[in-house]
Amino acid sequence: MARTNLTDARIAALVPRKTAYDLRDGTLRGFGVRVTPSGGKRFFVHCQHEGKRVWKVIGDTSALDVREARSLAAGMLAAIRRGETAPRDPSETLLEAVAETVFRRYERVWKPRTLQVNRSYLRNQILPHFAGRPIAEIDGADVRGWFASLAATPVSADRSMPVLSVIMREAEAMGLRPEGSNPCRGIRRYRRKGRERFLSDDELRRLSACLAAHAGERPLQVALIRLLLLTGCRKGEILTLRWSDYREGHLFLRDGKAGPRTVWLSGPARNVLDGLERTGGWVFPSASERRPRSGAWLHDAWLRIRADAGLDDVRLHDLRHTHASIALKRGETVLAIGRMLGHRSAETTLKYTHLADAVVVEAAETMDRVLGS
Repeated sequence: MARTNLTDARIAALVPRKTAYDLRDGTLRGFGVRVTPSGGKRFFVHCQHEGKRVWKVIGDTSALDVREARSLAAGMLAAIRRGETAPRDPSETLLEAVAETVFRRYERVWKPRTLQVNRSYLRNQILPHFAGRPIAEIDGADVRGWFASLAATPVSADRSMPVLSVIMREAEAMGLRPEGSNPCRGIRRYRRKGRERFLSDDELRRLSACLAAHAGERPLQVALIRLLLLTGCRKGEILTLRWSDYREGHLFLRDGKAGPRTVWLSGPARNVLDGLERTGGWVFPSASERRPRSGAWLHDAWLRIRADAGLDDVRLHDLRHTHASIALKRGETVLAIGRMLGHRSAETTLKYTHLADAVVVEAAETMDRVLGS
């Protein structure tokens, strides 16, 4: 970490970078200034006391000159060595206050549904444990204890951890925690039994027969379910599809979960779309045609169809998994499948690698039957 004799002129010359960075004072050990990506500059003290790392913000460089900040830092460091607790500004340092600032910033980054879900995890899993705690004092042991306390609800634990990690990372950028101190790093998530369900060839035939039987009574729902299976798209991506998104034989999704993407359509998928009546902007319009159909409208029909097909444990999302499994059996690579499904990271697609193993075993057994004695 850079260290130099801090002066007002030197601090004024510091320029922001893509990530926050610190410049330590060469005169007073434990005293420095942090520059945030937004251009903000804050004096801080950082030291070790009784085996614990202590980080405190002194103030903004616009309110203090370096001489005043160094004097305050010397007093704070001496108080820390004596075991005294310096007064804090609760509006700045408590986790809940920092979290609220972070969530306001992320309103422009997270989709509305993601923001809503993450607020729920903040309110129900994170704040009951950490509210009232200065964010700079939360360490790895605190986070591990919190994570262990959520063992009975592993899904909530696994999904709350990234939310807390974002808050901690942003606290570093705001100058409220030491650089590289995110206490969520290195904590392994709970292992949960995978919920992936893949339809067998026999199950696909039964489903196809039931879809044909329901097509007269529920033509739009049947068409939508067929598109889910034929494209591997997410339910929301097809429910909110506009006719303007369908052109040149492709779907141009403007707002998928991982951002805009193109979906290449097979002949059967194009036939489904071409067989629908265009009555407005939405492919699956509501009765008023002002908005698309709701998930409940589709879910009710799916419950009837899957019951008739004897597939009571199959979710609509499993049609996406099935699409991927069929592609893999036909020789597509895991990388190609990830692109086809619109996965943001390769890690998400790797859950299909066990299917690749099954394909290899099946091929080996086939060759054994052909070539064996």
